Amino acid sequence: MILKFNTVILKFCYKKITIANIVIMPGDPKRAEYIAKNYLEKSKLVNQVRGITAYTGYYQNKKITVFPSGMGIPSMGIYSHELFAFYNVDYIIRIGTMGSYTKDLNVGEVFLATSSYSNSSYNKLGKNHARLLKSSSKLNQLIEETAAEEKIDLKTGRIFSSDIFYGEIPYQEIRDKYKVSGVEMESYGLIKEAERNNKEATSILTVSDSFETKIELTSEEREKNLDNMIKLALKTSLKL
Repeated sequence: MILKFNTVILKFCYKKITIANIVIMPGDPKRAEYIAKNYLEKSKLVNQVRGITAYTGYYQNKKITVFPSGMGIPSMGIYSHELFAFYNVDYIIRIGTMGSYTKDLNVGEVFLATSSYSNSSYNKLGKNHARLLKSSSKLNQLIEETAAEEKIDLKTGRIFSSDIFYGEIPYQEIRDKYKVSGVEMESYGLIKEAERNNKEATSILTVSDSFETKIELTSEEREKNLDNMIKLALKTSLKL
């Protein structure tokens, strides 16, 4: 029993060392692989359990881990909680896509979620059961500063984190009642776990489609605009 216990501890300690205290968190494992191959130096695969392929490498000499969250608040909640609670991660910046609920936020634009509203039952975790949570003011300030320096047009506002992807959502009612600019599926879970673990987290999102105009990004436009979001997250990480 002692030998088995020691082996588990050694493995656990090794993984703690290989994961940086700064994590960039896309939803898609393929996007994590893309970032590692195109932006990080000396990147190494540090996780592949359940197909969640995570990488640690260096961006301009800054150690960074890119760790996918999977889809939805529960998946984000599991991975972000473990990173915060067990692997000494201090900062997580989610990068992903969103649907716009307003004509003022167009496809291709980059959006910083300064707060998230959700009707998910995930709000029952922890002491604070609020359905509206604010993301890290520290990270948000650094992201806005970095966007200005890099000349990236950045919109800010509140996001709706939904548990539903396929289904009828009264988006105009939700938009007007809760003052949200659009919808995605992970930010609330991330902010909740940051709050529970006394850590810092926020979300940078690219508008991939609009509920108002019905316009969607093409594959070529997606690649170009997602790169702006990725660069913004990585450049911000240099200030941490």
